[in-house]
Amino acid sequence: MSDASTLAGLLERAAQVPDTGLRLLDRSENASWHSWSEIYHGSLRVAGGLRKIGLRQGDRVSLVFPTGIDFFHAFFGTLLAGGVPVPVYPPVRLGRLAEYHHRTARMFELVRARLILADGRVRRLLGEAVRLAAPPLGCLRLGDLSKDLTADVGLGLGAETLALVQFSSGTTMDPKPVALSNRAILAQVKLLNSFWPALSTESEEEARWRPSGVSWLPLYHDMGLIGCIFTALEIPSVLTLIPPEVFVTRPAVWLRALSKYRATVSPAPNFAYGLCVKKVRDEELQGVDLSSWKVALNGAEPVSPGILRRFLERFSSFGLDPAALTPVYGLAEAALAVSFSDLETPFSSRKFARQALASEGRAQETPEGVELVSVGRPLPEFEIAIRDPEGRAQPEGHTGRLWVRGPSLMEGYLFQPEATRKAVVDGWLDTGDLGFFYQGEFFLTGRAKDMILLRGRNFAPQAIEHSLDQIQGVRTGCTVAVSHMPEGGEQEELILLVETDARASAEERDRLPGLCKKTVLTAVGVLPDQIVLLEPGTLPRTSSGKLRRQEALQLYLTDALEASPPPSPVGLALALGRSSLAMARHKRKPRKVSWEPADEKRAER
Repeated sequence: MSDASTLAGLLERAAQVPDTGLRLLDRSENASWHSWSEIYHGSLRVAGGLRKIGLRQGDRVSLVFPTGIDFFHAFFGTLLAGGVPVPVYPPVRLGRLAEYHHRTARMFELVRARLILADGRVRRLLGEAVRLAAPPLGCLRLGDLSKDLTADVGLGLGAETLALVQFSSGTTMDPKPVALSNRAILAQVKLLNSFWPALSTESEEEARWRPSGVSWLPLYHDMGLIGCIFTALEIPSVLTLIPPEVFVTRPAVWLRALSKYRATVSPAPNFAYGLCVKKVRDEELQGVDLSSWKVALNGAEPVSPGILRRFLERFSSFGLDPAALTPVYGLAEAALAVSFSDLETPFSSRKFARQALASEGRAQETPEGVELVSVGRPLPEFEIAIRDPEGRAQPEGHTGRLWVRGPSLMEGYLFQPEATRKAVVDGWLDTGDLGFFYQGEFFLTGRAKDMILLRGRNFAPQAIEHSLDQIQGVRTGCTVAVSHMPEGGEQEELILLVETDARASAEERDRLPGLCKKTVLTAVGVLPDQIVLLEPGTLPRTSSGKLRRQEALQLYLTDALEASPPPSPVGLALALGRSSLAMARHKRKPRKVSWEPADEKRAER
């Protein structure tokens, strides 16, 4: 009998339910079907191979895979072997491999990975990161493992054991390894599944509402892994997956899949909705019907009311229900979601006086103010508290730092007890985000460390950045707003780093600086001091695609903010050669590790 208190137990249980599993789409939108039963038995074979090479209970295994069936065999195989999977993003920009190796090696080291499992093609580029981190069991492909089962596969697992380590987004600092137990993840997953329509009924009328999902989100990101994969596993149900790189280049694939497979639930960050508005053409949507899409979650980054309205205007003729768009709030440290807006009504937004918000931290509704989208109310069993810097509770309508308490909070930052003590106090998590309650609904205003102080007023960079998304010639979601005190200056200057659309004409580019200044002044009441136009792909991003503002500023100030060179056969050959040499050096000289299992247990406590 399967143990439904663990992810491995959920997989074993789902394997017994026919016609449930994953549908994987390739670049040509051809589908391959993988039942939960197939995934379970494939994972058992991987688990046996991991035990045979010496993987111990609690060992961390870093997984570097694109979206594909091998990821799931590696992930659940690690769990069934008693290990802890740590998904890590694969390299996507050949021109920035040195940066990728540095960051990725740091991730391997932070979790003290004993083994790296990687896709065969990805592994050919990982040599330098592997050499720097020197995992004791090396870097292997699934094909390198013996597929013999061992007697102790799946033993020693329980609700309180770690099920996953995922990295925080790291927009203002290095990402932190967030340790999540089986108990926390299942609490989150069950809460999410309780929101989808009509799970508890088998009536023919409401069977149409039973959840089926489509996702293009990366599998190393909590919204994609916890919010899509694990929720489909817990029901169990069918989930259709699209590789992220396919969506980014052809976003219409997402909408066509929603229509073809009659999906009811599909989440995405704000930029994705804007990308669809700008890039999807009518001829790509022949026969598309979006009426089945009941829950279009919008989270993982601040939500733009303008983009939501344009998305509705653009796709309402294809059957999109205005009530489907659902702004939400969450973070990795809470295993994903914290608050949801109402699933039954269209999204709501309000306008608040800029001066009162910026200077007094007070929400004063006015027709001419800055527009913010409500992210709803806390999920059941969750609490949200708004506190000032001294930790005192703020009344409704006053901004402050957001603290969260709920059933799916992290165990802590793995091997970082001091950072954990700062983040979690008496069961409350300091999110680092800012916001306020107004008439019972929660409004997010930004990250505390990202706030821009100009002329005695606070500005959320997202409000400035979102205002530019509507401008022709600006890449949607590819603008950074930062402030900087110039040498010898007397006050902070507002600098906008703006990636231009590759399709923009020379005339459009020439107009952009003046148009950007005018737009920002109208939207938030401040005039930018500098507009810096950049080539597409220049701004640095986190593993989940969020912009790294402070890093972008530092690169700009040191004249190092440059677009990645386009990939070429010669560049790829050189990268593969360097990687091969680095992997060979790692095999010849494995680094001695100074930590033992006992040390790991003390660090976790």
